[in-house]
Amino acid sequence: MYYPTADLPSPQTFPTAGGGGGMAAGEGHVKKYYRKAEHRIFVNRSMHLENIKFYGFDMDYTIAEYKSPQYEQLGFDLVKERLVSLGYPAEIRQFEYDPSFPVRGLWFDSLYGNLLKVDAYGNILVCVHGFEFLKHHQVYELYPNKFLQLDESRVYVLNTLFNLPETYLFACLVDFFTHSPQYAEQVDRTGVKYGELFMSFKSIFQDVRGAVDWVHIYGDLKKKTLENLDEYVKKDERLPMVLSRIRESGAKLFLLTNSDYMFTDRIMTFLFDFPHGGKPDEPHRDWKTYFDTIVVDARKPLFFGEGTILRQVDTSTGALKVGTHMGPLQANQVYSGGSCDVFTKLIGAKGKDVLYIGDHIFGDILKSKKIRGWRTFLIVPELVQELHVWTDKCQLFAQLQQLDVRLGDLYKNLDSSAKEKPDIRSVRTAIRDVTHKMDLAYGMMGSLFRSGSRQTFFAGQVVRYADLYAATILNLMYYPFSYMFRAPAMLLPHESTVAHEQRFTLDAPMIQRTRPPRAELQLSAAAAAPPPHELDDEEEGAEGDADARGDESKEVGRLLLGTPQPSSLPSATGSELSVSVPHTRPETPRSVTHTHDEDYSDEDSDDQKRTKGGEARGAGDGPASAQA
Repeated sequence: MYYPTADLPSPQTFPTAGGGGGMAAGEGHVKKYYRKAEHRIFVNRSMHLENIKFYGFDMDYTIAEYKSPQYEQLGFDLVKERLVSLGYPAEIRQFEYDPSFPVRGLWFDSLYGNLLKVDAYGNILVCVHGFEFLKHHQVYELYPNKFLQLDESRVYVLNTLFNLPETYLFACLVDFFTHSPQYAEQVDRTGVKYGELFMSFKSIFQDVRGAVDWVHIYGDLKKKTLENLDEYVKKDERLPMVLSRIRESGAKLFLLTNSDYMFTDRIMTFLFDFPHGGKPDEPHRDWKTYFDTIVVDARKPLFFGEGTILRQVDTSTGALKVGTHMGPLQANQVYSGGSCDVFTKLIGAKGKDVLYIGDHIFGDILKSKKIRGWRTFLIVPELVQELHVWTDKCQLFAQLQQLDVRLGDLYKNLDSSAKEKPDIRSVRTAIRDVTHKMDLAYGMMGSLFRSGSRQTFFAGQVVRYADLYAATILNLMYYPFSYMFRAPAMLLPHESTVAHEQRFTLDAPMIQRTRPPRAELQLSAAAAAPPPHELDDEEEGAEGDADARGDESKEVGRLLLGTPQPSSLPSATGSELSVSVPHTRPETPRSVTHTHDEDYSDEDSDDQKRTKGGEARGAGDGPASAQA
């Protein structure tokens, strides 16, 4: 890819092995170039795009990105109307969607009606009851140790962008029923009473979830979306070009979406409605020609397990053809349902041949990774806002670093003999205040990925299951398809806070894992053993007894090992068996055997490369010798 001047990657400096510990440019540093932040694809596990033979795409919020907050507002209003039709008070129509409140990845606790922002282990970072942000002592009353286990019978994870309207609606309804004078909150805090009527927060949750499903499946959400595509769907003329370039690289493309064919066809037709095709000088092409295989109604995550029946779609009517499709899959045809087992066999794909790109951390990414071993690429549209705050509010991050330095200075000259206690109250308060400002810069619930220095449950899933992630699939156009995505080292505190140039030695290590040279071992063993003439009478007697007792055991050992009679073997001294041990200790690997990156294979090993190099030089040169 050739870059205009404005798109040239920006440099970032890193210390060399002999350089200083800082990150500023200067002597002893080398520069690493990154693309512009808005064009970046971020890496959790290394991946070589040359090894990807199939690129799979979800449609909703992946190829088709819905405009925010317009689309959330539409869904929010439709669910409100559905709840009113089910008997909920008409007053809830007054709720207005506030995009600054909800964030993906929250847990809804249906027992107490709380929205929870938690870390990867279930520790509660933020707790909201309605619109009230609970304080620490209030959280402890409901959740001992500020912890909640992920129990599907009680907790619902609001993982997708489609969940944003209901996230806010949960808060609206809990706040309404808790604070309206005609309703009284139950003593055990699990619901509200209205006269003799009891309404639990769990029943409210079930009603909202049912209303959301109804709006998506039977309601007017799709209809209103298709009636005003320009209002709700983003359109970018780079999309045909990106897909065409993937095809030109030699890889195959497939579309795998849960949406039905008629909706998929309308959305995709709109997205590819340009006078040109994959290049400005090419004519317009139907959207189906950009994919080798198209599957709708996939019913992920069920698709990655037992799946459903694979059937062909009549594209003129959207109806399914009778019978199970047994293959082969044909170009420009559309299929419905199926399972990953059947699908991968029909297209001839193996697990790590496939890079699947989607927005749903559970349905698209987690299941395809855990069950099928596909490589995964998560689309996170919120990254645009996250990166904006990360860069725009850099002064807050700088303040936190300065406060951390001040905290360290207060304890700098103190050890376990110190009797005085430094006053850290002002520093702790300042750290808390700056961290709070930093959180609120992202929105009321803070960042999608963190709360202060703690990573969220969503961030933990991204790190664990998404090999790559970016704000949009269009960022693929800024990388060649031979690109090697290399994951940065995930440093632990003992690595990230100890500079390389700081020498760290121990007088007597508790655990020694460095092997001394063999000559040194032999010298130390010889020094430890006394010469034969230094044995006293008692030791000599004991050694003689051992020889006598060892005769029988040597015979047993000879029979077990199947060795010849002692007369045919060299004589042994003491109680040693005349059988050599194949290996007295392991040998240090001379070629690359440790897995450093997930995208590594034997074909990339040094042995293979040396062998190929030797073959290229000619058979007479002999094999290349292995090097440590």
